[in-house]
Amino acid sequence: MRRYKVYVLLCFMLLPLMIWAQQDTDHDYRRSLKDVLDEIQTRYHVKIKYADDQVKDKYVNYADWRFRNTVEETLTNVLAPVDMKVNKTGPAAYKLKDYEYNVWSVEDGWAKLDSIAKLYHDVNSWEQRKVILRPELYKALDLSPLPAKPDSKPIITAKRIYNGYTVENIAIEILPGLYINGSLYKPLHFKGKIPVMLSPDGHWDKQRYRADCQLRCASLARMGCMAYSYDLFAWGESLLQFKSEDHRTSIAQVVQTLGAIRIIDYLLSLKETDPARLGISGGSGGGSHTVLMAAIDPRIKLSAPVVSVSSYFYGGCPCESGMPIHMCDGGTDNVELAAMAAPNPQLLITDGKDWTAHMPEHDFPYLQKVYGYYGKSNQVENVHLPNEGHDYGPSKRNALYKFVAKNFKLDISKIEDKGGNIDESEVTIEKEPLMYVFGDHGQYLPKDALHGYANLLHVFASAPREKNPAY
Repeated sequence: MRRYKVYVLLCFMLLPLMIWAQQDTDHDYRRSLKDVLDEIQTRYHVKIKYADDQVKDKYVNYADWRFRNTVEETLTNVLAPVDMKVNKTGPAAYKLKDYEYNVWSVEDGWAKLDSIAKLYHDVNSWEQRKVILRPELYKALDLSPLPAKPDSKPIITAKRIYNGYTVENIAIEILPGLYINGSLYKPLHFKGKIPVMLSPDGHWDKQRYRADCQLRCASLARMGCMAYSYDLFAWGESLLQFKSEDHRTSIAQVVQTLGAIRIIDYLLSLKETDPARLGISGGSGGGSHTVLMAAIDPRIKLSAPVVSVSSYFYGGCPCESGMPIHMCDGGTDNVELAAMAAPNPQLLITDGKDWTAHMPEHDFPYLQKVYGYYGKSNQVENVHLPNEGHDYGPSKRNALYKFVAKNFKLDISKIEDKGGNIDESEVTIEKEPLMYVFGDHGQYLPKDALHGYANLLHVFASAPREKNPAY
């Protein structure tokens, strides 16, 4: 009798598990993701690499119904509902990853761009598309109309003087208590109006404090151009106000866009600025920012996105794709957004080791076609470096210098050696603290500066708006 009671008790305890394991419509044919992946490996003779925590507590409904003739189709059917995917690492090897909304196959990206391109066929139909897209972009960024500009003066540090150029650090208040910080490089001697290059940067370590960023901005200044290098949101000195993880939020894209607009406002207020020669060039995430700014702000007359633009990559960070800019007017992508700069001069610098590897094959011909609507297909250029990777290295900087010198009528010989080669050795690399606006320990940060993500959301939501949309 006792043995019988134990048996009944065990059955009672195991009953939920038995029911759970049943394969019928009452239970949605549910199976654990781990079991399904193991069966895929067995059935298709492949290897799928995954960690236990990737599959823990994950289940697939109607799992057995998702199998197809090929492993690729099956993996797509099984993983899409649980927001996961695989990367192929060998002939019969895969690695499990979380779903990446921003990364498409090359074929899918090209097909999307081709479908977009069918919406226009000449300058008039293209201009109509731009008229629709630009206000939609502002609305997608929640910047229509713009938050009112704070009535405050920029905070400017003492000027440092070097060989052929000067540097001063500047903080601009873009919302009450919210500052965007940067360094302004100027030619040491100049007459009349001079051009400006905005220099946003990507997610590389040290950002605007890095040697290669200083080399780029100082060399532009030595050529006769102002260059303003500025921080990403929740990056650099912005970390005095926010945590680093705040950068991985969608408002990062909003703040960086608003910041660039206010930087342009400031630079155009300087008596020495030539408004007809205002450009922008950034790399990686700064390249995505470059494309967006050239698309939405017609004051920008030249753009040079570096290792960033692709029809099958939408940006790997919320500061690039956190807001629904790519959903505007039925869908767009970064290549079409780059085309919105037409007919202004544009240089796309790409490489063979990231998502820009296929630029010359498909995306660049599309850009040439759009520029051709204006009879200016030669105004868009592509310097493709198939053996290089994801950086803003010397060959990429050299291409930028030549492009800016040609289009802004600058004297590139000022940064060349006797043999006609680009020479950046005259640039002084500053130590990081010298580039701070608010002091070595943030001691000069204004007392009314806002702090924290929650406070930023409140200030942004409650900020008065300008009377008219920016576009």
